[in-house]
Amino acid sequence: MNTRIPSPGELREHGFRALVRELGYADALRFLVQYESGYGNYTEERRTILPRVTVEDLTRAAEALLEGPRQTRG
Repeated sequence: MNTRIPSPGELREHGFRALVRELGYADALRFLVQYESGYGNYTEERRTILPRVTVEDLTRAAEALLEGPRQTRG
């Protein structure tokens, strides 16, 4: 087997053939659909969706969870 594939186009072709050989056409396409590139700017969207939290905020929250209500057994 030749291990060197010269171009990206040939790599895609060989890869798709391997998928079809192992999965069949329908499942090869289903597999590829899972890896679509998507759209938009995730980093920018993330900034608008998620709350702004500092390291200090996270540290305080973690310490509060660790301290929590101490229950005694009696």
